Amino acid sequence: MTERPARWTRATIYPDMWADPADDPRNSEGPSPDGELATLQDFLTNYRMTLRMKCEGLDAEQLARRSVPPSTMSLLGLVRHLAETERDWRNWISVDDPLPKLYGERDADFDGVRAEQAQVDAAYADLAREQAATDAALAEHPDLGELLGRDGIAVRELLVHRVEEYARHCGHADLLRECIDGRVGQ
Repeated sequence: MTERPARWTRATIYPDMWADPADDPRNSEGPSPDGELATLQDFLTNYRMTLRMKCEGLDAEQLARRSVPPSTMSLLGLVRHLAETERDWRNWISVDDPLPKLYGERDADFDGVRAEQAQVDAAYADLAREQAATDAALAEHPDLGELLGRDGIAVRELLVHRVEEYARHCGHADLLRECIDGRVGQ
C-alpha cells in the first residue's frame, strides 16, 4: 500500500482555495466581461490557467504519474490530451482535410506519456501552439451563431464545448494533484 500525502494548500484566507485571492491570477477585480463572447473567452482563459496551476511545481515523474489503475490518466496526459483536442476542434471548423493527430491513434495522448522533461516541455509547447491556432481560427468568426465546417457547428457550441472540456479536465487535475503531493484547492 502506498502512503497518502497529507492534504495542504498555500491559501491562508480560504483553506479550500489554491491560492489567496491576491496571489491568484484568475482573480480579477472590476466588472465582468461584457457580452457572451467575452464571457466565454474569460471562462476558457481561467480554466486554461487552472490547468497550468495544477501542474506547476511538479517534476516530470510527478506529471507523468498515473492515477488509479487501470486508468492511464496523468497530468501530463491531460496537457497532451488538451493539445490534441484543440487541434481536433480546428478540424471541426474547417472544410479542409483533417490535421494529423499529434500523438498517434486513440488515447496515445495518455498511453504514450513518459516521465521525461523533454516530453513535458514538448507537451506544453504543443498545447500553447494548438491553443493559439484554434483561438486565431475562431477569432475570424465573432458571430456566435455562425455555422462552421462540414457539419455546420455553431461558433457558440464550439466555445461552450471548449469551456466544458477544460472544466471537466480541471476536475480531474484537482484529484490527480491531490494524489501526487496532497495539494488541494479550486
